[in-house]
Amino acid sequence: MTITEKILAAHAGKDRVEPGELINVRVDLVLANDITAPVAIREFEKIGVNRVYDPERVTLVPDHFVPNKDIKSAEQAKMLREFSRRHSLTNYFEVGRMGIEHCLLPEQGLVGPGDLVIGADSHTCTYGGIGAFSTGMGSTDIAAAMATGETWLKVPESIKFIYKGELPRWVSGKDLILLAIGKIGVDGALYRAMEFTGPVIENLSVDGRLTMANMAVEAGAKNGIVAPDEITRRYVEGRAKRPYVFYSSDPDARYVEVYEFDVTNMEPLVAFPHLPENVRPVSEAAEVKIDQSVIGSCTNGRIEDLREAATILRGKKVHRDVRLIIFPGTQEIYRQAMHEGLFDVFLDAGAAISTPTCGPCLGGHSGILAEGERCVATTNRNFVGRMGHTGSEVYLSNPAVAAASAILGRIGSPGEVE
Repeated sequence: MTITEKILAAHAGKDRVEPGELINVRVDLVLANDITAPVAIREFEKIGVNRVYDPERVTLVPDHFVPNKDIKSAEQAKMLREFSRRHSLTNYFEVGRMGIEHCLLPEQGLVGPGDLVIGADSHTCTYGGIGAFSTGMGSTDIAAAMATGETWLKVPESIKFIYKGELPRWVSGKDLILLAIGKIGVDGALYRAMEFTGPVIENLSVDGRLTMANMAVEAGAKNGIVAPDEITRRYVEGRAKRPYVFYSSDPDARYVEVYEFDVTNMEPLVAFPHLPENVRPVSEAAEVKIDQSVIGSCTNGRIEDLREAATILRGKKVHRDVRLIIFPGTQEIYRQAMHEGLFDVFLDAGAAISTPTCGPCLGGHSGILAEGERCVATTNRNFVGRMGHTGSEVYLSNPAVAAASAILGRIGSPGEVE
């Protein structure tokens, strides 16, 4: 079996499962946020149970419209707050203690290798970066799981992606996943597991792996996953709140497709509007002038990402025509960046630093684009109107490219500003 099939079999209480099989599974964690939880809460209350199945395993993270941007968002956040109190949830994260959910949960040790995690957010697939099966679901399914601790799934087929060669400077996990999406398209892994393997992945940091798994859904995948190893172990030891299990795919596991990439001579990549599959080398984007650069989100808001951006920005100034907004993924990442002096680098360059929030990524607040404006962002989607006006444009990149572009006033390579 593949690693995905093994995790699903274990949580279904079966010796093995087959792609296409419908199974009932127990879940290790159920997640929702301030947009999706209100719907789940209303459906949960229709079920007629008095308590969630386990107050330690239902996690609510208000992160999309917080700090509250208006009355409606304040009412949504209030609903989470009151539900969490009523059900004595251990893991409810209020403003000042919260973070972007998919940065926060691995950091806090609430998800671990071998877990089965479902969340009412499409980027729940992030946790595959540490060897978990994790996937997004609708709020009604989440309500049922909050009540029962179970859900049902169809076992996905798996696609293997093998990355070989030497990773060039300024090429990171974001580029590796854009490479795959550019190859197979936004529906190329529809309801399939994307398994990332090969020597390049074996040497990739946990931050980079989380970035890759995060964007698996942008290819239509059910989940993305990297087999856990010693790099994973060093990350989870000392932070995991529960026992964890390392699974790996068998040598004779079956894959519906296998792709191999040699990344030795690879440039950083940029996804042009209006799909993550519209991938081109950064050298082909040099004519694109920008109005805004955003570094952060559940894709690239971790400490490694901020360090990479700071390396580019140190001693330089943001272009006078560009707004650079930086969103650390969690309070702890915020604190670490501050203690490492990264905030001084950002502020000296002319950047604005935000409290952790999903705000600009989904066009919610704190960085909305006007008609005709262009933004380069380390986020995960560049659909029409994603970050504001339907006449605006979003270009996806890694943090080094986003930082270099903020300095240049156009999309450019980090090598241009070194």
